[in-house]
Amino acid sequence: MRKLIVLTLALVLIGSTAAVSAETRIRMASTTSTQNSGLFDYLLPIFEKKTGIKIDVVAVGTGASIEIGKRGDADVVFVHAKELELKAVEEGFFVNRHDVMYNDFVIIGPANDPAKIKGMKSATDAFKKVAESGSSFVSRGDKSGTNTKELSLWKKSGIDPTGQKWYLEVGQGMEKTQRIADEKRAYTLTDRGTWLATKDKDKLDMVVVLEGDPTLFNQYGVMAVNPEKSKTVKYKEAMEFVNWIVSKEGQDAIAGFKDKNGNALFIPNAK
Repeated sequence: MRKLIVLTLALVLIGSTAAVSAETRIRMASTTSTQNSGLFDYLLPIFEKKTGIKIDVVAVGTGASIEIGKRGDADVVFVHAKELELKAVEEGFFVNRHDVMYNDFVIIGPANDPAKIKGMKSATDAFKKVAESGSSFVSRGDKSGTNTKELSLWKKSGIDPTGQKWYLEVGQGMEKTQRIADEKRAYTLTDRGTWLATKDKDKLDMVVVLEGDPTLFNQYGVMAVNPEKSKTVKYKEAMEFVNWIVSKEGQDAIAGFKDKNGNALFIPNAK
């Protein structure tokens, strides 16, 4: 009897080990907003249940995510700096890039709005007023999609904030950058998804001071690492995710992701 029990336990262990080894996992490098907003906690279990593919996410800035993909240290990349994405595809590092969803950037700041930009329509004009007033501004400073957008706005405004006393580069993700801006009573640029998902949780004493400028449109895209550039990439499984996220099921899942007040954090727009 004892031998039978031992044999049964051995078979169970072998079966369990086989199940673990058979589990398919892929790596995704992504911007922090998709993680901070809770989107992946909502989406990825749906995908895993459908396909059996587990996705391990490295949430860093867009620039860092693209570099991770270029090195072959990820199988798929999900970011939001379309010009950088298309350039990386043109260079041959990625294939099958698709638009997935969008939201927008907003400028947030102290409720007393020391630079007096609330009600303005132009983000570049608002940036000029921040600089002219010497009001504090916190930048992610991490080559993320948000940081890329912010720098493009400074460039359009004709101002180089680098080295200015009122300009602080923190090298952090979006949620931490918002917290620092709150502590410093400063302005910052953030994506609406992260703002809506974290402002109450983090008890931020800040408000949206500018929104609605068309230049603040924020497109997200997905792309697979080119298997010709990396021998270890799990291209087939990566493409299962790419195809799912742009399918009706994936797009409906994105549309269903809302904050506690019923606000959609991302709008699906895959072609």
